[in-house]
Amino acid sequence: MAKLSGIGGRLYRGETSFNFIGKRKIWYSFSGLLILASAATLFTQGLHLGIEFKGGSSFTVTSQSASIASAESAIKEAGVTTQIIVQKIGNDKVRVQTNALTSAQQTAVEDKLATKFGVSVDSIDSQIIGPSWGAEITRKALYGLFGFLFVVMLYLAMAFESKMAIAAIIAVIHDVFITVGIYALVGFEVTPATVIGFLTILGYSLYDTVVVFDKVRENTRGIASSGKSTYSQAANLAVNQTLVRSFNTSLIALLPVGSILFVGAGLLGAGTLKDLSLALFIGLATGTYSSIFIATPILAALREREPAMQALAKRVGNRSDKTVEAPALDNKVNRGPRNQPKRYRRR
Repeated sequence: MAKLSGIGGRLYRGETSFNFIGKRKIWYSFSGLLILASAATLFTQGLHLGIEFKGGSSFTVTSQSASIASAESAIKEAGVTTQIIVQKIGNDKVRVQTNALTSAQQTAVEDKLATKFGVSVDSIDSQIIGPSWGAEITRKALYGLFGFLFVVMLYLAMAFESKMAIAAIIAVIHDVFITVGIYALVGFEVTPATVIGFLTILGYSLYDTVVVFDKVRENTRGIASSGKSTYSQAANLAVNQTLVRSFNTSLIALLPVGSILFVGAGLLGAGTLKDLSLALFIGLATGTYSSIFIATPILAALREREPAMQALAKRVGNRSDKTVEAPALDNKVNRGPRNQPKRYRRR
């Protein structure tokens, strides 16, 4: 811990520095590969939408003999053979999800499940969600997502500047797209809990980005008049100064989410937790990555296109060249008189 604190101090003072801005093409290439992989996964596999979005029927049976194989056998005996998803919840529950069923099919499924597991029909928790309800939930989720992005972009434009808002929104879209791609690859169902997880991702990603941008704004205040460094150099210093803080914050946030995902959903079998915890775990990691490697480099690239920042870069470059050449010129001038032979005036 003391060693990490020492590194943080050197990073903050500029004694040690990582060139995040200068190597932005590497980060862009890596993120581009992740986005292409996510797009390919979404195109080939797609998202596994829960019945809350696409509609259908759900049957939950509580029994000590609950098993996936027995539930699948009961559903097939009831005459339902398409779009069947069977999940085991804990040690004594099994949940069956199907497409929309008729009243006769629903009764047949309940009877077969009751007979297979030796329970009464009344003890089976049945839910029927129509397609119109699923479409309404989907529309509300999209409204919430776009409304959130609009409000956040408006706030960032007012609190900081428009280019910071653009860079932050690009980073957020980057995080959500990669998270959705991994979600499609793993094959987890997209439920309302997943949507809540995605919205939480947006908030955390923006929080980390705003922390970095606030330091960037502090370092670049009056930079055009001072001429000490370019905008990219000042922004890179800001990223280094907040690097340890971002790492510590992300680690502390990932520990409880990882416990929910790997212990709660993995070991204890709490299937209802995995939808939320997976989205949070991936989103927290990608949010930290994007705030350092994506958002700030994009901001620096946008600002460096401004005429004032281009003129500043030329002034800083010219001053650096003069600083390098000055010692050699001084040595040459100083060597001259010492190397010349002394002349004596004849009396």
